[in-house]
Amino acid sequence: MDERADNSVSDATGIAAAASRASKKGPPPVHLWDPPFCGDLDMEIRTDGSWFYQGTPIGRPAMVRLFASILKREGDDYFLVTPVEKVGIRVQDAPFIAVDADIGPDEITFTTNVGESFTAGPEHRIVIRGTVDVPRPYVHVRRGLWALVDRKTFYRLAETATSDAQGRLSLCSGGVSFLLEPPLCPDTPPI
Repeated sequence: MDERADNSVSDATGIAAAASRASKKGPPPVHLWDPPFCGDLDMEIRTDGSWFYQGTPIGRPAMVRLFASILKREGDDYFLVTPVEKVGIRVQDAPFIAVDADIGPDEITFTTNVGESFTAGPEHRIVIRGTVDVPRPYVHVRRGLWALVDRKTFYRLAETATSDAQGRLSLCSGGVSFLLEPPLCPDTPPI
């Protein structure tokens, strides 16, 4: 039996209120917080980037952004974290979607579905999973949290890519070269 199932869980309103208080001083430092685990919350981030609470879509973008700001990953598990509690949530694939990219000659700046922007580079790697026929592009957002690159943005990246010495499509951003092809080894660790 999962020991987490016995713990009581705060509701989404309480978590949102605590996150709102914590974020008034800038981005919440969730990587520094290690509160006790309080159980699982019936919240899920679906493959398309939509957030659901108790089976109902969360329709307020500001609320989704607030929850996204306190999202933390530990191993394969995802949590909403405040200074005083940590609750588990489900994530079907990646917690974010990269919905746009500003593609320059030496920089690619992505924007996610929750409005977060960052430039690809050593801290924000682009990786391709899947197969040659069905590639699944991802970009690292922060602290183990990834964004699936949406189809239109991936096509734009592919259009601007150049061939490397081995004839593989690649892009450069932040001084790092990224292949736009899935790895040859099928045992690549998951995102």
